Amino acid sequence: MSARPLIDERLEGLLALLEGADSAELKLTVPDAGRRSAVAALELDPLEAQIRQVFFFDTPDLALDRAGVVVRARRVKGRDDDTVIKLRPVVPGDLPAEQRRAQGFVVEVDAMPGGYVCSASFRGSVRAGGVKDVLAGDRPLRKLFSKEQRAFFAAHAPDDIRLDALAVLGPINVLKLKFSPRGDDRKLVAELWLYPDGSRILELSTKCAPSEAMRVAVQVRGFLAGRGIDLSGRQQTKTRAALRFFARELAAGTE
Repeated sequence: MSARPLIDERLEGLLALLEGADSAELKLTVPDAGRRSAVAALELDPLEAQIRQVFFFDTPDLALDRAGVVVRARRVKGRDDDTVIKLRPVVPGDLPAEQRRAQGFVVEVDAMPGGYVCSASFRGSVRAGGVKDVLAGDRPLRKLFSKEQRAFFAAHAPDDIRLDALAVLGPINVLKLKFSPRGDDRKLVAELWLYPDGSRILELSTKCAPSEAMRVAVQVRGFLAGRGIDLSGRQQTKTRAALRFFARELAAGTE
């Protein structure tokens, strides 16, 4: 008997993760060469975008990243700050039921052309200005996170790494714009991540219920292709690009 194609195995894996997830996010990064044409084709108005600052926290050698743990804080214009402790990859069925019911805990499948990953995130909010206080040294980093978030971190981070000892990797300035294509009520999101060296990543995304992910993926793919958006470009991960950029900066500063 011949083996089934690998693509079938990948699809089965994706469907299994979707079945146990709380939500799904479909993502596409646009090659920088096609960024301006994509903005024009989608009729995006940058003056309507929300301004954000994103900070990651890790060791200089990215030990948390290697362990699959992401620690992030974010400042958002006109809103409270927010935080997240994220673990990836995860298998939804392996997570404790009590944890799945906790407020702010979300299991989500991120899918993009060529791959997917399931993550578990403990999200929280902090009063506006809380992140600035930590960056200024007025409060320890752990104070940005709830007791539940800190316990989640302790359970999955390497034993010798403490929150308060992490290095600041950031900021990344981000423009986020929610929009609906003309003639369609589906909400899409465009995020332009602006890195300090002048490089940029434009990501287009939409969220949906896990049970709708396959149908929505076909629908959105058809819409973007119809607008001339390049769907075949090399995909980039915003978080990984940010971590590597600032890790190199930290390393250069110690030489």
